[in-house]
Amino acid sequence: MAVDAKAATVRSRRKRRRLDLTTPGLLGLPLAWLAVFFVAPIAIVAAYSVDALSLYPGAHPLTLQAWHDFLHSAVYFRLFWKSVQMSLIVSAIIVVLAYPLAYYLALSGTKRKYVLLLLLIAPFLTSYLLRVLAWKVILGNEGVLNTFLFWTGLRSPDHPISQLLYSRFAVMLVLGYIWLPFVALPIFVTLESLDRSLLEAASDLGASRLTAFRKVTLPLSMPGVLAAFLFVFIPTLGEFVTPSLVGGANGYMYGNQIVDLFQTGFPDWQTGSVLAIFLLGVVVVLTVVFSRFLQPRQVAAG
Repeated sequence: MAVDAKAATVRSRRKRRRLDLTTPGLLGLPLAWLAVFFVAPIAIVAAYSVDALSLYPGAHPLTLQAWHDFLHSAVYFRLFWKSVQMSLIVSAIIVVLAYPLAYYLALSGTKRKYVLLLLLIAPFLTSYLLRVLAWKVILGNEGVLNTFLFWTGLRSPDHPISQLLYSRFAVMLVLGYIWLPFVALPIFVTLESLDRSLLEAASDLGASRLTAFRKVTLPLSMPGVLAAFLFVFIPTLGEFVTPSLVGGANGYMYGNQIVDLFQTGFPDWQTGSVLAIFLLGVVVVLTVVFSRFLQPRQVAAG
């Protein structure tokens, strides 16, 4: 018995040793990938923000002057707040529109829900730029909408609705169209994994469908709703491609300012790095706050 116990102890130690060697091997490549393509670029951008790295030759002492100028600049903060407002509006509207769609696909019991889900994400089989440019054709002064208004006599060809394109409305409309399927997917997954016995129990206790939705379905689906909201809010906050194509001066966003600081004829990489690091910090803080604000077990307990 003592020999068997000793042999078992030796085998257990060998197993732990193999596990200790296997785990770093499995995590080494993903961690190296993150370090090279995520942490290192952020560190480089941060170095530019304090002038540790510079486009111009010569010695450059570390300085926080760019950060001081940014924090005392009303122009950048107004632009940032404008982008936050647009992203919040787009995110809220898309979540409200996507929830009924995801609810129907997940809880209607239709046998074709995965086919419908495939149709929902089918536009993503085409290029992002092609879909944005297609909206330029739709919203332009001689586009589909204005042409229809001319044809019906509701609008004179000499007076098209020019506000449809190169405006905040155009940016938010196109962003909503692009991100709607991405918002519906996490809500769909949450609703589909919902325990149906809870809805049956609510019905047995006399709750109406509206009451069951308000007391059971909606609280339990809030993690998916929150994930969907963050999934669209974070990318749109730093969006620059769509505003560049359909926004014009009125749809200019914070991300466009960062791009212009890096790519103009007289680039200012230091200020651009400050704006980029500030945006990254805001995103990290928002992610941490939202992840702590609503947890699945808290919803279930409520």
